[in-house]
Amino acid sequence: MRFKLVIEYDGTEYHGWQMQPNGRSIQAVLQQAVHQLTGEAASVVAAGRTDAGVHARGQVISFALARPVAAETLVRGLNALTPPDICINNAEPVADDFHPRRAARSRVYVYRIWNRRWLSPFWRRYVWHVRYPLDDERMRMGAAQLLGEHDFSSFQAAGCQARHAVRRVLWSEVERYGELLTYTIEATGFLRHMVRNIAGTLVEIGAGSRPADAIPQLLAARDRTQAGPTAPASGLCLAEVKYGENRGQTTEDRLQRSKPKHRSDV
Repeated sequence: MRFKLVIEYDGTEYHGWQMQPNGRSIQAVLQQAVHQLTGEAASVVAAGRTDAGVHARGQVISFALARPVAAETLVRGLNALTPPDICINNAEPVADDFHPRRAARSRVYVYRIWNRRWLSPFWRRYVWHVRYPLDDERMRMGAAQLLGEHDFSSFQAAGCQARHAVRRVLWSEVERYGELLTYTIEATGFLRHMVRNIAGTLVEIGAGSRPADAIPQLLAARDRTQAGPTAPASGLCLAEVKYGENRGQTTEDRLQRSKPKHRSDV
């Protein structure tokens, strides 16, 4: 019996999603909780392997159990067994061949920047603190140039194991909520550190150290050394993973559905 779960977590204290020998991971904590609850050594897989320090509000995971169990029992039991920086929002049975990564149609990431001289203690774990002024209109211009299908080699980290660097970006937008800047990107797939490298480049555009129309030239260069720095992991959050149930919606409908409606959604 296979289940699909939507979870959220604060990634500050973890060495990323994937289990590893020398650090605490989200995957390891969840697999231990599943074992405690069910007595089964289930393999928990995720839609996105978030890096160390990266957060999630809409991560999708899946695992199979040999014995039947109620979905609500999983939600209540796993929330009781996991630490407070991990939350299971819901669970549902799915087909045996469901895989959260391979079945995903697109993913939405949000990168947050605190753009004020002093950092709010309430946001310190979830933003990149940029003290100097940023021109969000210039950043919007840069973000819009990423829409469509491109080779993102200039924004691909070393060690990325992807077969190729071509990705299709469905939505790329910068918004300001007072001192908080958010960069939201939806794409059919992502490369290692792709969003953080884009965020670092957009900050340079916002600071005026790069022209607002620099993105097309960077994409054409296919050279990581030409783009901006890798933004800190703390600002990145996996917001949503979209599947086949979104078929039939127009692009405008899909984007409106994911767009933060007010500041409390950011």
